[in-house]
Amino acid sequence: MAKSKKLSLGRGLDAILGDVEMAYTKEFESGKKDFVLEISVDKIKPNPYQPRKYFDETAISELSASIKRHGLIQPIIVFKKDDEYVLIAGERRLRAVKLLGNSTIKAIVADIESKNLRELALIENVQRQDLNPMELANSYKELIDEYKITQDDLSDIIKKSRSQITNTLRLLTLLDKTKEALSDNKISQGHAKVLVGLDKENEEEVLNTIIGQKLSVRQTEDLVKKIKNGKKLGIKKEKLDFNFISEIKNLKTKLSNFGKISIKDRKISIEFKDINEIKKLIDKIS
Repeated sequence: MAKSKKLSLGRGLDAILGDVEMAYTKEFESGKKDFVLEISVDKIKPNPYQPRKYFDETAISELSASIKRHGLIQPIIVFKKDDEYVLIAGERRLRAVKLLGNSTIKAIVADIESKNLRELALIENVQRQDLNPMELANSYKELIDEYKITQDDLSDIIKKSRSQITNTLRLLTLLDKTKEALSDNKISQGHAKVLVGLDKENEEEVLNTIIGQKLSVRQTEDLVKKIKNGKKLGIKKEKLDFNFISEIKNLKTKLSNFGKISIKDRKISIEFKDINEIKKLIDKIS
């Protein structure tokens, strides 16, 4: 059963690519319109298994302007279902055409089985679009789990290295907070890869440090190396006994006669009222 699904995965991709090639051949070489139609945008439904969750609105606007000037050069690909169509490839193009206010769009109607829709949408996206790292990791996992394939199999199908797939999948082990930061571009994939393997407490602490102090990937690597060597982040606060705290308060009271006093951690700062106050303090302690 697992073997059958694995083979189906490869054949599904070949089938849709074959349909596209056939459609372009008929459309542009023989001039026939059998596979390329003008379809109402209102009749096109998104693929329910579309892995992409985010679309860059600026990029969509730029694509829309290009289509307005040059027309839609590459048709979208759809699958006919009852009286409607399900989008397989070309959501950015569809959004751009809708932005222009066009009521129809040029589309290739692919002759495929509905059971292939899920695999085709996933493969088409991981191969052709810039998914953010978390969307890509989830798509890889879904393909591996759904079709019972190995990472090596996936590497062959989508033409990406095994190490690239492995490193991307490791992002799924991170804290939800880290995943959100990666999806929101608060940290880069390079930062996230460095955090993989840390215990959850250190991961969260380093994440906050990356964002708060705007660390580079190299700085993050150095920080994680220190943690793995047993060093703690920050300065360990010393326990202060009651008598010492009382002495600090008395010192602050006495020094306040000379100006504004600030005592923090191991540092004492005095903002003198004028130069005479400085002289008075020098006389007092000399």
